[in-house]
Amino acid sequence: MNMNKAVQISYFLLRVVAGLLFFHAGSVKFLGWFGGMPGGMTAPLLSQIGIGGMMEFFGGIAIMLGLLTQPIAFLLSGEMAVAYWQFHAPNGAWPVQNHGEPAVLFCFIFLYMAAKGGGEWSIDALLRRRKSAA
Repeated sequence: MNMNKAVQISYFLLRVVAGLLFFHAGSVKFLGWFGGMPGGMTAPLLSQIGIGGMMEFFGGIAIMLGLLTQPIAFLLSGEMAVAYWQFHAPNGAWPVQNHGEPAVLFCFIFLYMAAKGGGEWSIDALLRRRKSAA
């Protein structure tokens, strides 16, 4: 296998797995799936956590599909930066202390995706190929 193909496959897997994990996190908050939030509740839709849950649910789907990857990944990166500084950082100086490792990782993974785009195996690339063929 050549290196370019390995890069395409690994980026595709990173995009799909990150999107799937984000979709799961959003479905807990937005729809109460996977046991829901503590107490089996869902977040009120217009609360900060509810809006974040919607962003994670729909953004996770879009990231998995590679649809509008750059703008959506940029928004999700910002969401994770806010989540870290608002909810995790007050509980300790280091991510390992404040349990903010996932927020930091998602922030930088999505920032990378915002710069790179959906990759060759994405709806974005499919639409780009169809547009150039027309």
